[in-house]
Parts: sequence; C-alpha cells; structure tokens
Amino acid sequence: MHRGFVTLRRATIVTAASCALLALTALARLDVGLRAFPDVSASARRAQPRPPSEWRQWGGPNRNFMSDATGLADTWPATGPAVIWSRTLGLGHSSIVAAGDTLFTLYRPGKQISRTGPWSAAEIVIALDAKSGKTIWEHRYPSEPFDFTQGPGPHSTPLVVGDRLFATGTNKQVHALDTRTGKVMWTRDLVKELGAPPRLIRPAVKAGYAVSPLAYRDTIILQAGGPGQAVIALRQSDGSVAWKSGDFLVSEASPILIDVSGQSQVVIFAAQSVYGLNPDNGRVLWSHAHDTQGDMNNSTPIWGPDNVLIVSSGYNQGTRALRLTRQGDATRVEELWFTTRLKVMFANALRLGDHLYASHGDFGPAVTTALDVKTGEVAWQERGFGRSSFVYADGKAIVMDEDGDLAMVRLSPKGMTVLAQAHVFDTVSWTAPTLVGTTLYARDREKIVALNLGR
Repeated sequence: MHRGFVTLRRATIVTAASCALLALTALARLDVGLRAFPDVSASARRAQPRPPSEWRQWGGPNRNFMSDATGLADTWPATGPAVIWSRTLGLGHSSIVAAGDTLFTLYRPGKQISRTGPWSAAEIVIALDAKSGKTIWEHRYPSEPFDFTQGPGPHSTPLVVGDRLFATGTNKQVHALDTRTGKVMWTRDLVKELGAPPRLIRPAVKAGYAVSPLAYRDTIILQAGGPGQAVIALRQSDGSVAWKSGDFLVSEASPILIDVSGQSQVVIFAAQSVYGLNPDNGRVLWSHAHDTQGDMNNSTPIWGPDNVLIVSSGYNQGTRALRLTRQGDATRVEELWFTTRLKVMFANALRLGDHLYASHGDFGPAVTTALDVKTGEVAWQERGFGRSSFVYADGKAIVMDEDGDLAMVRLSPKGMTVLAQAHVFDTVSWTAPTLVGTTLYARDREKIVALNLGR
C-alpha cells in the first residue's frame, strides 16, 4: 500500500480580542442531552442503574457521534438485530433526536418516484413515541423543492433544549416548537427576514439547507449567509438575533463548540475556510483556508483532547489537521498535515485515540479508511461498505452505509473486524443513526426503524 499525498504547513497566528473565561466548561455545554442524577448520596448513586444518554442534537450528547451506552451484542441472528418497531415515514435525510420517551425528526411527504420528482411542496416536523413509533404530533410548513436529483430535503437534524425543539428546513426556515404539543413558539425565515441567500452560491447541485443548529447558553448558532451574517445566533426564547458575524461564503456543515485552553470557540466549517468564532458575540478569532469546489464542505469537524481540529471534504480537497494554541489574546493555528487519501463527502468521521476512521470517496467506490492523527498517514483501507455513517459505543462502531447495510465492527489501528451485518433498508440511507441505550433508531428515504442491539 503506497503512502498518501501528505504536506506539512507552517503555523499562522491570528489575533483576537480577549474573551472572559466562562464559568462552565465547553464539555458541560456540549453535553446538553445528559440527564442529571437525583440528589442522593454517592453510594446510592453508584447503586442506581444509569439511565441511557439521550441524543438531543446532531452527533449525539457531545456532537461527536459517540455514546456511553454499554451492553451492545457482538453478534446478531442471521436475520439481523431484533426489530422493535418499523413504520413508513417519508423523504429526507434528517437524523433522529431523542429526549425522554420521544423521538423527533423531519421529513417530506411522499415517495421518490424518480430523481426529478414530483416532490411535495411541504416539510413536516414529527414527534414519535420512542417505544412504539406512533405519531405524537406533527407540524407541517411550506417548503419549496430545490434541486433534489441527489436526494430530497429536509437535510438538517433538529435540536432539543429543555421543552423547546429547534428545527431548520430546506428553505432556511427556523422553527421553535413545544416538544410536548408541537405548538409553534416562534419561527424565523432567514431568507425573507434577514436576506440570506436561499441556496449556496457555487454548487452545481443546490439541494437546500442542511445546517443543524448548535445550542450555546440562551442561543442557537447557525450558518446563514449574506453580508455580515455568514453566522448568526438566535435567542432561544423568541428567535431574535443575538449577534451576526462574518463576510464569507457559507457551506452546509454544522457548527461545533470547542474549548481551547479555557476559551470557548464555535467552529464554522464554511465554504472556503474553517473559522473559530467567539460564541458570545460572533467575533472571528481565527481562520484557515480549506476551499472546496462548489462550497461543498459538508462534514462535521472533529475536535480532540490534544487541541487538534480535523476537517474533511470530497471533490478537490481532502483531510486537514490543525493544532490550535492560545497565546494571550491570539489563537495560533498550525497546520499539521493535509492528505488526499481521505475525502469525507458528507458523512461523519470518528476519532478514537490517535486514529481517525471514516468512509473515503466522493463519486467512486467508498473505502473505509484509518488515518494516523499525528502524521496524516494512512494506517489501512478496506472495502466492503458503501459511503457510511458511524456511531461509536461500548468499544464498537455501528456502521450504516448508503446501500442500507448495517454492521457492528471493531476498529483499531491494525484494521476493521466485522462482528455482525444485516441489510435493513431498500432505498438510499444517508442518515446517521441514533443510539439510545441499546436501541438504534435509523431511517432511509422511506421508513424509520427501532432495532434492539443489546445482548
């Protein structure tokens, strides 16, 4: 196996205004989905069974597609994991979020007859009973179909904060709904009200908005677009603009919150560069170039405990590792390496220790790939799955590939071991699955299922 093309870069320094240290750590803010323990003694607390972590946002409790769930089986019956329930849903790629006994996602009514439609001119936010899959409530809103030749929207994943559900639609509508009833608390149209461009500027295929909102204190943070408002923060209470910032082309990648030596920063993987912003006021703290053809920076950045940020995209780009270091008011950005041997087109990657695992490939065959985070060198590449999404728990990775195949695997720097595999969907599955305890919730472009992955 030959080594990939890897380049090393010199460091750059971008000066930023000083920011007061926050009382809460970024980890605590990211972990918006974990339930609090009752006020009991330490011994009683240890004796109580721990409730499964909820999955209240894109990427799970810490937005990194990892769960603290245990008890996952190493093998499945020949027919696959037990189906708890299965039901028809509709079109779209939105992932499923879970809070308590309720699931939330978005879909477009109807079935895909051909790549050109016809398409419904509406989208639906739905709440389902997690135990049965039955509909609790739905909220329907108008949604103009865009270029859905590669798959119809909605594409973004909702966010649960307290009793509010925040959902973003294909046409850049932002909805805040009561999680219990579906009642509209407020709505904002970023295009009609703020003048954001309705679609990305440079892509050949303009399929609509895909950014999943990020919670920060009393706001949600999103890419928007337009002069001075590449990024916006809306107040959770009423949708008013808390701040807007940035004059750069946007992408469809969802933001993440990181902690750089005590300073909270929101990372925006935009169309031509990756940016770090102060989440309190939107001030740009640093930037680093990563210009992808057609604004197609789609995947979610990966942040590590060693202050290494990794971004990846397909087309004319690849994977890039940046080390961020605080120096007074400045954030020092050092490019560690760049490689074209891993191109994550739209799915997610996992960082486990000093290795990154993801599905490589844009328009050709996909290859599951492991990279050494320290050097950018390929540790191994293996065929066997189409372009895939990954969820990690209990020492294993759950793989959901675009062909509808689900697998349980072990990933290591030496290779991938497939423990169990089953075919669960008959249409394209580009949606990252959701794990709550030992129950996996997954969907394709027709149905949604709950599967028991427990021992």
